[in-house]
Amino acid sequence: MSTPPKQTPNQRRWQRFKANRRGYVSLILFALLFVASLFAEVLSNDKPFVVYYHQHYYFPLFTAYPETTFGGDFDTETDYQDPTVRQRLASNGNWALFPPNPHSYASINLNINGPVPSPPSRVNLLGTDDRGRDVLARLLYGFRLSVLFGLGLTLVGTVIGIIAGAVQGYLAGRTDLFLQRFIEIWSAMPELYLLIIFASIFKPSVLLLLILLSLFGWMGLSDYVRAEFLKGRNLDYVKAAKALGVSNVTIMFRHLLPNGMTPVITFLPFRMSGAILALTSLDFLGLGVPPPTPSLGELLAQGKANIEAWWLSLGTFTVLVGTLILLIFIGEALREAFDPRKI
Repeated sequence: MSTPPKQTPNQRRWQRFKANRRGYVSLILFALLFVASLFAEVLSNDKPFVVYYHQHYYFPLFTAYPETTFGGDFDTETDYQDPTVRQRLASNGNWALFPPNPHSYASINLNINGPVPSPPSRVNLLGTDDRGRDVLARLLYGFRLSVLFGLGLTLVGTVIGIIAGAVQGYLAGRTDLFLQRFIEIWSAMPELYLLIIFASIFKPSVLLLLILLSLFGWMGLSDYVRAEFLKGRNLDYVKAAKALGVSNVTIMFRHLLPNGMTPVITFLPFRMSGAILALTSLDFLGLGVPPPTPSLGELLAQGKANIEAWWLSLGTFTVLVGTLILLIFIGEALREAFDPRKI
């Protein structure tokens, strides 16, 4: 009778992760939502996928067509929300296929009978904001921006933190002492004040926020990597590699780093949730991305300014809290899966 093949540590970790149903389901849900948000232009857009007009096919989602193409008078790009244009595209055998939510994050509904923000309706399923823009579209695009920003900030901070912690822990001695004093001084810098200063000097952008937050987002992780390298630098296999003439860089990143990745991986979801909260907070304070960029923080600020427009706060709160809960559940499952006591 043949014995089943022995599982590797990573396979056992994956099995433990799947055994945590809450974390496993959260990972699937978060992945589905993120992939769907990557196709936001397909799900929510004020331009149709395809237009059939006078026996010709047009694809406005990919190509800008002037209004004269569809019988208009101007050479500017066609406004497909214009009732006159809609009427032309729906008469004499012509037709247009729109996305499920026919609104973009910046398109304004000019046919609202009442003040804005307007409540949910058949046209705007989650209502409009204080400028008449569709809330559902801004939530979808804002969720994508927040997750991509969180991924970018987590990736940059993780890379810098790994390098800094590896250098400190492996070289130790004066190098470790000098870098520790530098980290103590750097962490004492008033991050919010620096963001306010730079926001007044430079034009706000996602890239600027990513750079500024990356300057401070690596220090927490470097401490854990430093501890792992301090623990492993005197092990026998490291001494053997040194005796064989293996370079320090090779020992650090080929031998020590894989054995010290447990705290890095288990903290990734929590670091990502912190990055999303940081962007949302800055946008809420008006120090984040410039308008009309879709932002969850900007929608929360609108909900605070228009307290009677419950749909603004409720929709944004649901998306933000739901995202953070999914990430926390994923992080808890990863922490249990990578628990060294269960290897």
